[in-house]
Amino acid sequence: MKTFSAFITAHAKAIVALWFVIFITLAMFAIQLPSKLHGDGFFVKGDHTYVTNELAKTFDLPSDTILVVFNPADDKKIQDTLKKLKKIKEIHSIQSPLDDASLQKNGIAYAMVHIKNNVDHLPDVVKDIRSLIENDGVSITGGPVISEDINTASQKDLASAEAIGLPIAIIVLLIAFGTVIASILPIIIGIVTVVTAFGILTLFSGNVNLSIFVLNIVPMLGLALSIDFALLFINRYREERAHTSIVQAIQTAIQTAGRSIIFSAVCVMIGLGAMIVIDVEIFHNIALGGAIVVFLAVLSGLTLLPATMMLIGDNLNKWRLLRVKPGGANRWRSFAGFVMKHPVTIVIAALLLLGIGMIPLKDIKLTIPQVDSLPTKYDARAAYDKLDETFGLGDTSTLYLLAERKEGWEDSEARELIFNIQEKLLDDPLVSNVSTIYTTANIKSPEELTASLKIPQVAEQLKPILNTFSKDKQLFIPITLDAAGSSTIAQQFARTWKDKDLGVDFALGGHAKFNQEIFDEISSKIFLAVSIIIVSTFFILMLAFRSILIPLKAIIMNIIGLSSAFGILVYIFQYGHLGIEAGTIVLIIPVIVFCLVFGLSMDYEVFLISRIQEEYQKGADNTRATIDGLTSTSRIITSAALIMIVITGAFAFTDVMPVKQIGVGIAIAVAIDATIIRLMLVPSLMKLFGDWNWWLPFAKKQNR
Repeated sequence: MKTFSAFITAHAKAIVALWFVIFITLAMFAIQLPSKLHGDGFFVKGDHTYVTNELAKTFDLPSDTILVVFNPADDKKIQDTLKKLKKIKEIHSIQSPLDDASLQKNGIAYAMVHIKNNVDHLPDVVKDIRSLIENDGVSITGGPVISEDINTASQKDLASAEAIGLPIAIIVLLIAFGTVIASILPIIIGIVTVVTAFGILTLFSGNVNLSIFVLNIVPMLGLALSIDFALLFINRYREERAHTSIVQAIQTAIQTAGRSIIFSAVCVMIGLGAMIVIDVEIFHNIALGGAIVVFLAVLSGLTLLPATMMLIGDNLNKWRLLRVKPGGANRWRSFAGFVMKHPVTIVIAALLLLGIGMIPLKDIKLTIPQVDSLPTKYDARAAYDKLDETFGLGDTSTLYLLAERKEGWEDSEARELIFNIQEKLLDDPLVSNVSTIYTTANIKSPEELTASLKIPQVAEQLKPILNTFSKDKQLFIPITLDAAGSSTIAQQFARTWKDKDLGVDFALGGHAKFNQEIFDEISSKIFLAVSIIIVSTFFILMLAFRSILIPLKAIIMNIIGLSSAFGILVYIFQYGHLGIEAGTIVLIIPVIVFCLVFGLSMDYEVFLISRIQEEYQKGADNTRATIDGLTSTSRIITSAALIMIVITGAFAFTDVMPVKQIGVGIAIAVAIDATIIRLMLVPSLMKLFGDWNWWLPFAKKQNR
């Protein structure tokens, strides 16, 4: 690090100039990122994807449908609107409520607009349809529309969160540093980091499908970490500048605070990397976007920040608005002394508080985000809710059974097989309808079908129906379930039936199958992901502090703290408190919050324990070392945590529910970690375990 720090101070102007060129270049790409984001990232390669693709390729079934809602229903308006829509070349077919009475009810009607397969610019199709139907009483909804609106809402959310979080972050930095320049510089570094990361992600978008949620999670993580790193760096620089030159102070800050920054980034990277084992697209997106922005946060924090500080010099302390009172350390020392005197009481009180927070966790209900990700003020959400209320769209769901038989489906044995599959399905109490040649043509048995096909006129009438359900070696059977596709019972049906012996190779697709595959992939891999994080963290901390107890305590306390944070999340979002409508917790939230916060919290752990270890090795006893370490680090830990809480917590005021839950979840977890865990439990347990804190089997006693 000495050589690196000397290089930075010697080439400060060139480094700032290079960053300026990189920033301007990638900013031009960054503004294109929103148009490159598609879907919510809930995608896993499995039977559902295979069936959907095969139905599109073999049977020309559309994979995307947009619902055009007429409220109130008016025949002329319906005719005029659908006539306009037929001009859009990407539309495959339209199911009109004028031809299908089931699409009209209680003065409301909707048309099903099926989009051609392999359309790679669905957002443009949504915009084209919207531009054609701008009319009172006509609106659109459905998967593509909801995705486009979530993308729009995500962009607004980002602007809203920045408008709320950044000013408060500047106030926190002003309180920490007292001067305008020192307070604004971390914000500038954070903005450069995020914009640069957006530019790089835009370049990746040609080869990687990126979720619309990347637009919020990357800046949330990038701004918070960049500002935290800058806070730590500037604080250490100021300590050194009090008794040495600018060049030496910056070099020392790079060599000391720089190591902490790198260690923190490694811990966060471990959490991000662990998500890759879960083969769901959104986790890969977050891992990629997170890794890029964390790397850039470290790079800018150790190059652009110190180089800029070299050019600014002592102007860093210009425009002082607040004078940081030196008495703060005395208050922290008094607090540390109080903790050392009452460790058992504080441990009991802290665990009691955390335990109360955990109570709601028993009721947690995890779901994949649907239309309820959008607030009701969006037309797509309001239109869908109206259709659901009127037509019960969410009361049933459809699965598609796709079977392949090398002999084809035209012989008598195949007809018998189709009938047997149909009857087995209808015997299941959850199945309300099965569509086959038999049910569609009202034929009662294979024998009746065989007899009918021997009559030329009847065979001619049945041929289109046969071709609807079977082509070459493929057969598909739509199955209607009396349960929502997002329900546990529908997922269990898909899980159970995929292993049934139906006498032929088959696969299932549809909403329930999609949800089942997502849930099963996460549940089967989450233990592996958590194990990677815990084991990696244990060995890193063990090597860093040459201790068994310190990493064990850190891991256990992190798990307890995160469990309490998840319980509070359930209390707010699932029970419906603090002005939030009661709902469910998005399936990905526990995974993302655990993986990110587990790494972030290690930053505070290492910073605190490092200072305690430093004092201990100088000869102080365990209690005195803990007091001194807590006194010297509490202010910076509190300030860093507050920045993280402000930046992530600002997303509580946004519209898209998964983003809101991620922001609030991280903010709560960090708040618990920086207060109850770091300032109460850690020092109390350090006191109770005494010299055993520094015990490592088969290792020489630490020098003191």
